[in-house]
Amino acid sequence: MSNPHLYRTLWRWHFYAGVFCIPFIIFLSVSGAIYLFKPQIESWQDRAENSLTLSGQTASANQHIQAALSALPGALFTSYQLPQSANHAIVITLKKDATKYAVYVHPSNLSILKVVNKDSSFINLVRTFHGELLAGNAGSILVELAACWAIVLVLTGLYLWWPRNLKGFGGIVYPRINLGVRTTLRDLHAVTGFWIAFFTLFLLLSGLPWALVWGGAFKEVRQWANQPKVAAHAHGEHAAHASNQPESNQPDWTLSRQQEKPVWMAQAVANANLPQAVLAAAYAQQLAPPVELSLANSETNNWKAASQNQNRPLRTTVWLDGATGAITKQSTFSEKNTLDKAIGIGIAAHEGQLFGWFNQLLGLITALGLVTLSITGFLMWRKRKPNESLKQALGAPPPPSKRAMGTGVAVITLATAAFLPLLAISIIALIILEQGVLRFLPRTRVWLGI
Repeated sequence: MSNPHLYRTLWRWHFYAGVFCIPFIIFLSVSGAIYLFKPQIESWQDRAENSLTLSGQTASANQHIQAALSALPGALFTSYQLPQSANHAIVITLKKDATKYAVYVHPSNLSILKVVNKDSSFINLVRTFHGELLAGNAGSILVELAACWAIVLVLTGLYLWWPRNLKGFGGIVYPRINLGVRTTLRDLHAVTGFWIAFFTLFLLLSGLPWALVWGGAFKEVRQWANQPKVAAHAHGEHAAHASNQPESNQPDWTLSRQQEKPVWMAQAVANANLPQAVLAAAYAQQLAPPVELSLANSETNNWKAASQNQNRPLRTTVWLDGATGAITKQSTFSEKNTLDKAIGIGIAAHEGQLFGWFNQLLGLITALGLVTLSITGFLMWRKRKPNESLKQALGAPPPPSKRAMGTGVAVITLATAAFLPLLAISIIALIILEQGVLRFLPRTRVWLGI
């Protein structure tokens, strides 16, 4: 039987979620769509440095490092990136006054081609905006809260969309564009939501390990359960959708974005002696690029070669003896536990790098779909004229004769809140606000359908 009260409640939650989430959904969709093409963007930015004309013999790795250090007096060496081609610049990462710089060195004449502040590079600013709106922890919490309510938006949206008395597929799997503006908007909103619902939920859930509150809580639970800590992997990434480290920084993926630490930056030193044996051994491993060589132990001059490829399953890290280049330890994706594998795969897919261009295309379609949902949802609500009837509060359409799914959706939403602390807290706050304040305001109570 019909349950108008439950229907109005779900519609109201859908309305709350939409009002709060729409600005964030648009901002995060646009920034996320840009970040999907990080490899192409960086390749375009470095096109001049990756198509060099070489003359003479290539200098040694230590000469490259010394040239980079000379360009930034007082800086510390942190990593040497293996060039992917002979005509690519050598990229040396240095740290000076807590700021990381990528110094591009000509492989043969040792000239400095450019110096990039990694924290303020375009793609890292996009990443930081995606993860925290350039507003630090406060922005990160807002993004996480918006992601939580976006999950509610999807669940309640599916319930409100769910077809009853099916008479063809118009308005369900394809929009009807010849039945007037209101119907067209409704169909564009509902059909788009249907097609991207799964991908949207995947993006939202796969971004949670980067979230400040959820990620921090997840880390604590893992420690409490004595789970082995994941070694290195991933705004670097989402977030990551999203810490504010550049992609070459590889935090433990059980950490929140604000806690991410670059594991490849094992030691920052004023100078470094990169043995030829270590360099040759790193090349011989044929790790998925880009590959960072960093000093693992300054006393023994042992080194670490770590793949920073965005496709996490391709990553391998090897530790090399400084004297012989022999492998002393190795860590591969296949050695990780099941949970960490799932998170790593989720991160790679979230960033559009798990299965090539088609992964990027799916991410782009989802992002464009979310923008479409946001715009059509707002326009559709504005087109609907609420009247004094309680059934049309908030501009909601009248409930259909049967809504058997309503209870199930409400239970699923509340169960989801049990695993999302920010969502649970905000729902409790909303219930207190509605029952303690808004229900005593007659016009507001009627308009909201409380």
